[in-house]
Amino acid sequence: MLFWETTARCNLACSHCRRLDLEATRDELTTDEAKALFRSAKNLGDPVVVFSGGEPLQRPDWEPLAHYAHHDLGLTIAMATNGTLVDAQIARKIADAGFRRVSISIDGADAATHDAFRNQVGAFDAALAGAKHLQDVDIPVQFNATVTTHNVDQLDSLYRFVIDKGAVALHLFLLVPVGCGVEIAETQQISSERYEQVLQWVCDRQLENEIELRVTCGPHYYRVAAQRGIPAQRGRGCLCGISVVFVSHRGEVFPCGYFPLDCGNVRTTPLDEIWRTNEHFSSLRDYDLLEGQCGRCGWKKTCGGCRARAYAATGNYLSEEPFCVLTDNKGNAK
Repeated sequence: MLFWETTARCNLACSHCRRLDLEATRDELTTDEAKALFRSAKNLGDPVVVFSGGEPLQRPDWEPLAHYAHHDLGLTIAMATNGTLVDAQIARKIADAGFRRVSISIDGADAATHDAFRNQVGAFDAALAGAKHLQDVDIPVQFNATVTTHNVDQLDSLYRFVIDKGAVALHLFLLVPVGCGVEIAETQQISSERYEQVLQWVCDRQLENEIELRVTCGPHYYRVAAQRGIPAQRGRGCLCGISVVFVSHRGEVFPCGYFPLDCGNVRTTPLDEIWRTNEHFSSLRDYDLLEGQCGRCGWKKTCGGCRARAYAATGNYLSEEPFCVLTDNKGNAK
């Protein structure tokens, strides 16, 4: 999956935003540079291209670029939006452009919780209205939720809520302390023990099989699922640099959107060349290079730990995952 940060512009100012520079909008990839990125991506085996942001609908040329990626190159495209700018006309444009799925962030089971996290009154109702407009033109809607202390006790309510709203999926994101997330991590990041409880909750709900339910930035899920004999959706937890790559609005290539490790720039080197030759990507694909408890763990090829959290905590992306119940805060196995 290629996540492309179409723009850093956004109409919200969310507490957890992963963007590293909220004002860096002047050096975005041009239309031609974005098209070159898509052509290079095509050489990687037809990845899913996710138009993300910022808010992708604030990039003026999002529509012709989507048409080019899907209709001209045949790429599968999806969009990650806050939903507040989607009206009936925009929803029709999204459908005509060929987007297969649109994800909308809902960070609470009620307006008060979501709006507080998104720092805008009315964001909840606007996001739901956007979702309905998309569903009216047969675009599958996925809801994303960042799990922190502000909403972790609402998971049951949130789960029922998104099912009632007709969503095809609920994806839970475990906070990674980068960008604005650093500022709230100390007070809002859940403990490793609570983290484990959330993963057990996910497994319980998956057995009900009512909706596609997945965990993002929670690689421990794959250990928990394996321990419980639940078939996982893919082969390994952390996929940054393995089957996921992120390109910023300025063309910087990172292993994922929460992992600001410089791996090159598509303005100087094609993405497919970076993907195949960059030394950081090579290291991320070698599980035997993992250090600390992750390196010793019998689940390292199933989970792998979150490399972005390791990097944020220590500056070494191969070090152990800091939010795992199998490791204490000194790096020793429990």
